[in-house]
Amino acid sequence: MLRELLLAGLIMAVGLAIAGAGTYLYQWLAKAQAALRYDGKTFAHSLGHVAVSFVCGPFIMLQMGWQHDRNGTLSISLALVAAFVAFGWAFITGLMFVGSYFALMA
Repeated sequence: MLRELLLAGLIMAVGLAIAGAGTYLYQWLAKAQAALRYDGKTFAHSLGHVAVSFVCGPFIMLQMGWQHDRNGTLSISLALVAAFVAFGWAFITGLMFVGSYFALMA
């Protein structure tokens, strides 16, 4: 049982690392804030935004969870929901990248 939990943690860590690196790489290259969006000037831009949103989504969700309310306080319930969604999403992203890595290397 411990082995499976460690494997799930490793997959989530890989997914979150890929999401963070992808977010900062996108922001550096595009010189724009990364956001969850699907709009674009053309259909290709829209597909690019969807792909960036899917890969960078966990990191963006964690950043959204740390936003302050209007009165300057942090909403614990919003932070917990954002973390829950982000780590579940990071598991899916990490599973895709780890699975692709093992498929190519094996």
